[in-house]
Amino acid sequence: MKQESRKRWIWIGAIGAGVAALCCFTPVLVLLLGAVGLAALTGYLDYVLLPVLLVSLGILVYGLSGPRAGAGHQCCAADAQLPAGTDKAREVKHG
Repeated sequence: MKQESRKRWIWIGAIGAGVAALCCFTPVLVLLLGAVGLAALTGYLDYVLLPVLLVSLGILVYGLSGPRAGAGHQCCAADAQLPAGTDKAREVKHG
């Protein structure tokens, strides 16, 4: 996963989880729906907000699970340049 793409997944997951958590655990959305005249929908908020929170947290974990920046496969870069008959050296080096 590219570093730029990884940062995008992290931001999307963090913002989504933050907004969903804010709406789940505080009466912000209930007051907003009441002010707009849609207070009857407040009974269904848990059916929407909890899955959104879980999906956002999943996106956040997916973004965080990639390799760190600069922590590529540097240990194996030298192995790619070894001659074909040196498999034994590769086994000794990596265990």
